Amino acid sequence: MNQLLVQTSWWVPLYSLLGAIITLPWSSAIVRRTGPRPGAYINLLATIVAFIHGGFLFRATWGHGPEFLIINWLNTGDLDLSFVLEISQMSTGAMESITGLSLVAQVYALGYMEKDWSLARFFGLMGFFEAAMSGLAISNSLFLSYALLEMLTLSTYLIVGFWYAQPLVVTAARDAFLTKRVGDILLLMGVVSVGTLAGSFNFADIEVWAETAELSPMVANFLGLTLIAGPIGKCAQFPLHLWLDEAMEGPNPASLLRNSLVVSCGAYILIKLSPVVSLSPLAETTLIVVGTMTAIGASLVAIAQIDIKRTLSHSTSAFLGLVFIAVGMQHVDVALLLLLTHAIAKALLFTSIGSIILTTSNQNITEMGGLWSKMPATTLAFVVGSAGTIALIPLGNFWAMERWVNGFWSVPLWLLLLLIVFNGLTALNLTRVFCLVFLGPTQPKTRRAPEVPWPMALPMVSLTIVTLLVPLMLQHWQLLLSWAGPWARTGPDPAVFDLPLVVISGIVGCIVGGVLYLNPNRTEPVQLPWKPLQDLFAYDFYIDKLYRVTVVLAVEQFSRFTAWIDRYFVDGLVNLVGLATVFSGQGLKYTVPGGSQLYVLTILIGVALLGLLMSSLL
Repeated sequence: MNQLLVQTSWWVPLYSLLGAIITLPWSSAIVRRTGPRPGAYINLLATIVAFIHGGFLFRATWGHGPEFLIINWLNTGDLDLSFVLEISQMSTGAMESITGLSLVAQVYALGYMEKDWSLARFFGLMGFFEAAMSGLAISNSLFLSYALLEMLTLSTYLIVGFWYAQPLVVTAARDAFLTKRVGDILLLMGVVSVGTLAGSFNFADIEVWAETAELSPMVANFLGLTLIAGPIGKCAQFPLHLWLDEAMEGPNPASLLRNSLVVSCGAYILIKLSPVVSLSPLAETTLIVVGTMTAIGASLVAIAQIDIKRTLSHSTSAFLGLVFIAVGMQHVDVALLLLLTHAIAKALLFTSIGSIILTTSNQNITEMGGLWSKMPATTLAFVVGSAGTIALIPLGNFWAMERWVNGFWSVPLWLLLLLIVFNGLTALNLTRVFCLVFLGPTQPKTRRAPEVPWPMALPMVSLTIVTLLVPLMLQHWQLLLSWAGPWARTGPDPAVFDLPLVVISGIVGCIVGGVLYLNPNRTEPVQLPWKPLQDLFAYDFYIDKLYRVTVVLAVEQFSRFTAWIDRYFVDGLVNLVGLATVFSGQGLKYTVPGGSQLYVLTILIGVALLGLLMSSLL
């Protein structure tokens, strides 16, 4: 392995961070004469350099074992906080995927946000985003990874609240930040505990410790639950899932990164912590339960949405639910493959819907229609991205499902049923969006909808090609199982047709969606026959209202109680002492004749009374 590339591997995240810092004069409007575009170009150039450097590094690490780069930060007494970077084909591949998709998002943003007066500030935030994610990919230190996750939380708050003049945007940014903080606080407890128990914050040392660790069931369960709390918030899993839906108020290029990469970062850390999580059966069961509830619940909620961005955001939460199930079952390779295939396909979907939103100035899918003839490149991108998201031969997610179902000899029946239902609901949701947006009669808001300009079309077409080439990339990287065909199981029982059932569920979902939403006699949006059930899905199972009458109400009442205590007891006691001093002083002024001996006597009596009071309290 080229040692020069290894020693300079930490430069790759630094490029984006330096780009964001250099952009500050344009981001803060100190430089106005040139406009905001130079700042955008600086960040774009930094990302290009990071992508090229990461490509050479990925090529150099292919076929070699991992190497570790130690950066000493703080070493005092028994405390050693050293930042360890893992340079391996998996970590550099993840970093290259981040820089590549970030490059696509930034080129796309040049067209999407061409007339935005804060273009430089947006690109600076994107560079900050990219730096945190790239560092997270090669970090082999739990302490450093937690710090980078906090950078992602701050980046999410800033970029969701980019258009801060809108009240709804401010609320969305605040909710996203606070929701993530709930999981981050618990994760911090787990990080400190693991560092204390294992004696190191390095993932490699933690894995070795976990192989021989003997913890009591209570300690193992509490440790496992705290470690999975942070990823639950980062990956928008139930019950900390509402923030991703609200975060769609931010610009679409940021939503592209958030739904493809940012949510995957929490799952990436969870995968690295899987040896510790496996010490707690309760934590593994919690992952499976949370993942199952999110996968099915979010899929149902997505079908009932009419905002095109919110529909895809709920599908992101649902897909990450499968990743949580895979980690809970210790199928780590499947979880990584799911993250890879989902990131590329979902990025493509968000480039296509971003083109629709910019062209029509509308996000309501019930007010669209007939765009396939007006926007052919966008239509093709949406179709390919949808096919890559569901298990349809031969695109990416099919191979992830194939590895999961055919790669293990004993797949539980409940998991097979879950994958069938999930794949069918996802196919139904994407077919519904496709029929309402691209097919059907032309609506007033889609009558004039030309194809997007080249800064948006180029990354969209490029991602379309990459999505189609995912199977070849997986084959080249030897990530596909050797198999005899889509209908054969690699286990001992080839008569069990698990994978075809999953594939057929996707086809059935597409057919049902087409029948429902291409019916020429339909004049209103398809709704369930029982309206309460329709509202239950449309309003996200009323989770928001449930929070308001439970957690929010409890915090509000407790805050009012503490404010009352502070006002009438704490401040009241201080005010009482002050008033007593003032009135006693005024009284003494009129009663004492002025002799010094009386003043001394008064002081002694006061000191004596104060001493008696203090002694009685003690």
